Amino acid sequence: IRLDNEQNQHIESLYIFRLDQNLFRLDVAYHDTPQSIEDWQKETNAVMVVNGGFFRVENEKYLPNGLTIINGETFGSSYDSFGGMLAIDEERAQLRWLAQNPYIPGEPLRAGLQSFPVLVKPGSELGFPAEFEDNLQARRTVIAQDREGRILFILAPRGHFTLHKLSLYLTGSDLNLDIAINLDGGPSSGVMLVEPREVIPSQSLLPVVILVYAR
Repeated sequence: IRLDNEQNQHIESLYIFRLDQNLFRLDVAYHDTPQSIEDWQKETNAVMVVNGGFFRVENEKYLPNGLTIINGETFGSSYDSFGGMLAIDEERAQLRWLAQNPYIPGEPLRAGLQSFPVLVKPGSELGFPAEFEDNLQARRTVIAQDREGRILFILAPRGHFTLHKLSLYLTGSDLNLDIAINLDGGPSSGVMLVEPREVIPSQSLLPVVILVYAR
């Protein structure tokens, strides 16, 4: 979706990927040594790779912020109410707001990751109000779920949106979103779709990615 301002100047391009979970499944991958989104795709053979949540560097190792679950193994600690979670069991992926549905240690999840803030709260409510606005514009990556249970990845790579403006846009859109969670943006934002080929390269190497496979 091309977005223009009132002077008809191109200000942002929204890339939206909407996945029917009857046709596709999600997974999460993590290495403490980061790599490019293209290398992640080569390693995993996923049909689609999207950057994950926030991370930090300790002793030259890259560690995910928030809880991350890989093949049932947990890394990091859970966020509190300001965060959201992608939770993947053996059947489906589900997005949740941790204030409403907190993570319980020992949950039978195969994979998952947490990020923040929640941009659309469950029920299509505004998740990031104006009083939290910092007026910081940046590249953005969002994972969302619509009222039909489909998973959406939404990327805004030109750096137009602040978090509040993106929250407003998504809440008011016709995408029928039930919940949307902000993923790591800025230089981390990136996606690779194999067929038809579509690449928005991340500007930094990534330790955590979300993977999509055909069922």
